[in-house]
Amino acid sequence: MHPSSATGQAGTGEPVLELRDIRKAFGRVEALRGVSLTLRAGEVHAVMGDNGAGKSTLLKVAAGVVKPDGGEVRAQGAAVEFASPLDARRIGIETVYQDLALADHRSCVANVYIGREVRRSGLLGHLGVLDRAAMTDRTSQAFGQLAVPVSDVERPVRMLSGGQRQGVAIARAAIWAKTIVLLDEPTAALGVRQRAAVDELIKNLRSRHYGVLLISHDVPQVLEISDRVTVLRLGRNAGTRDTSDVDATWVVTAMVGGHS
Repeated sequence: MHPSSATGQAGTGEPVLELRDIRKAFGRVEALRGVSLTLRAGEVHAVMGDNGAGKSTLLKVAAGVVKPDGGEVRAQGAAVEFASPLDARRIGIETVYQDLALADHRSCVANVYIGREVRRSGLLGHLGVLDRAAMTDRTSQAFGQLAVPVSDVERPVRMLSGGQRQGVAIARAAIWAKTIVLLDEPTAALGVRQRAAVDELIKNLRSRHYGVLLISHDVPQVLEISDRVTVLRLGRNAGTRDTSDVDATWVVTAMVGGHS
């Protein structure tokens, strides 16, 4: 996990992810019709829209899951092309999807390091022996820095609440991301108290200078924790504003096509 940085005013950092004139069609369905968006370091940038607006497709383009038909993706100021999600992960883009992709029977530590296990040094490492102490220490440190509400990192994920599970998934993303974390509806299935805990996690990511792209349908959440909001409608940009300058009425009106 990278060290904390002083961010100053949220959202005023350098662009870490730029989606320029992104277009994507699935057969005759145009999911994205020239969408542009810029994510900055130290910013939570929310993307909202009705069902079918293109939110999830846009996130999957940024995550390397979907290859756009046109437009340009830039990360850290350089144009990039992703053949797979692994390419996005290699440059430090981590994604948390709604299903979380957690192994329920394994511990929090094992889930954080799944596919990225740390081996012991020397001969033991060559023999495949894992450095469990190092992985446990790093996981505990990361959970503490982000205020993940899990006290025992050796606890199996199946024994955690929905909010705790979401915390594990977000912490895993933060540990491996360089600057960019993509979140797909992180609180959609959570209760009020669990949503509040996850919102604090997202704020902690921002304070540590990550750029967070948040897909959400929750207008109060977006107005509470995001710095900017982009609304999509029928695969097009319907407006991008500083969240401090808008209210729920603006967001909903943009979603249904009421703004010029």
